Amino acid sequence: MAKISVIGSSSMDLVVSAKIRPLAGETVLGESFKTVPGGKGANQAVAAARLGAEVSMIGCVGDDHYGKEIMKNFQQNGVNIDHVEPVTGVKSGTAHIILAEGDNSIIVVKGANDYVTPSFVKKAEKIIALSDIVLIQQEIPEETVEFVGQICQKFDIPLLLNPAPAREISKKVVEAASFITPNEHEASILFKDLSQKEILKKFPNKLFITEGKAGVRYFDGNQERLVLSYPVQVVDTTGAGDTFNAAFAVALAEGMNLEQGLRFANRAASLSVTKFGAQGGMPTRAEVERSV
Repeated sequence: MAKISVIGSSSMDLVVSAKIRPLAGETVLGESFKTVPGGKGANQAVAAARLGAEVSMIGCVGDDHYGKEIMKNFQQNGVNIDHVEPVTGVKSGTAHIILAEGDNSIIVVKGANDYVTPSFVKKAEKIIALSDIVLIQQEIPEETVEFVGQICQKFDIPLLLNPAPAREISKKVVEAASFITPNEHEASILFKDLSQKEILKKFPNKLFITEGKAGVRYFDGNQERLVLSYPVQVVDTTGAGDTFNAAFAVALAEGMNLEQGLRFANRAASLSVTKFGAQGGMPTRAEVERSV
């Protein structure tokens, strides 16, 4: 069983569905409202656990009702929470999601996720050192991402960086990461002075740009490759990227090669968009294998 440490955010998603997206200053009628556990770190931890990995989550929640629900959800999905701590007097992170016109728009309020500091992560160093791969995102402080990179280099552990939400990342983080998985928009922010072709050539077999329903593009050292996605009936795209990253991490930790890993990740991500909710649609390993 692959051992994966996920270092990142946990939050509660507040999800509104509507036929159309409101413009600035406009009010529209919604069709539904739901609260579901989310956060990029938590989503990826749950997705990896459902795909058969032994997952340890490292992060913070608030000492509020949402925090208790987030912790309960981890336990129900088989995620180890020995290193998830409630922060006294602080609210849990929230994500405010609008589903409309076949896509989503999201505003994140980080809350307790700002307390996932280098000193907090340091307490989990032993469990990180035992990991087959470490998975991290950017809804936590920038210095923490850099610190995790240093830990992974120290113990020679592969680090998969999902650079979302997009912000400029230091050269140290780029060098420490074994795999970097931005979408097209994020890639343009991370490497704004380069074209996509130039970016891919600069990081062969390291940079994987996701292109939604088109698939994933990377440079293998000789040529640019596009690993196609799978056509499905889309219900909700929230969490598709998190499912992809979790599945890619599981595949790599299990020893799949890049092409196999990307196909596995694409299949898991395609299944995830056929149901509602970031975590609600995340498939089990059996579901992915049945869909082949």
